Amino acid sequence: MRIVSLVPSATEMLFELGLGDDVAAVTHECDHPPEVQTLPKVTRDVLGPGLAPAEVDRAVRELTEQGRSIYELDEEALRRLQPDLIVTQALCTVCAVSYDDVRAIADRLDSRPTVVSLDPHTLGEVLGDVRTLAQATDSKDAGVDLVQDAAARIDRVRLAVRDAEPVRVAAIEWLDPIYVAGHWTPQMIEYAGGLDVLGMPGEHSERRTWEELQAARPEVVVVMPCGYDAERAAQEAHDFGEELATLGARRVVAVDAAAYFSRPGPRLVEGLELLGHVLHPDRLPEAPPGLVEIAL
Repeated sequence: MRIVSLVPSATEMLFELGLGDDVAAVTHECDHPPEVQTLPKVTRDVLGPGLAPAEVDRAVRELTEQGRSIYELDEEALRRLQPDLIVTQALCTVCAVSYDDVRAIADRLDSRPTVVSLDPHTLGEVLGDVRTLAQATDSKDAGVDLVQDAAARIDRVRLAVRDAEPVRVAAIEWLDPIYVAGHWTPQMIEYAGGLDVLGMPGEHSERRTWEELQAARPEVVVVMPCGYDAERAAQEAHDFGEELATLGARRVVAVDAAAYFSRPGPRLVEGLELLGHVLHPDRLPEAPPGLVEIAL
């Protein structure tokens, strides 16, 4: 089977399912596991490099208001590859090529590939997408193993913090303008022994103000700009250090959002383990890499 993955999280799932040899091409943003970096890329970002957060937000808004995607799909490359399966998503126009564009191009290919769209809003739905992908690729046994392992690790975190006092958390997904994280992140915070003071489980990320964040009285602020690694997130936190200081939190951390929070893939479990360590280090003393303490 020749598979083209148009979502980084799906790429990670495919490799976790043992299908790396079947992946024929990926997106320009796929970077995990490392071997994907040698695969052909069939997308490109239409935004220019080096934009400030406010400029990224403005450019994305302009494109989406025009009904355009911020990513372009290389139809000629797909025609050469003639895939049997294309994996995409319709959850977020900012995160991947438009589903309608993918569907239209797939219909024009001689191979008539199956198109699978993964659109999770919660942690449970992410695990459900593992099953969907396993079904589509005839790798059901690997899917069962992956889901069972993820569920066991989730349960270990929840058990460790079961009777702990919940910590008030603000998860900031973008800093200019302010967006608080939605979808699966508030649920992950709850499972890690926290209380998300602004985000709603399963709902879209929401735009807020610094005043609203201050009024929510978070004890811990997690800076997780969408798609950024821990180093870039830490730089953003330092750039907005004065504003973050006004929130009165006892702790501010920057995390690797691209690895553990932005992408609804297998590494969300590591993100949960990281959150458990941040909120209750006495109960979860170990954490994956990708955590930076911010001194304000």
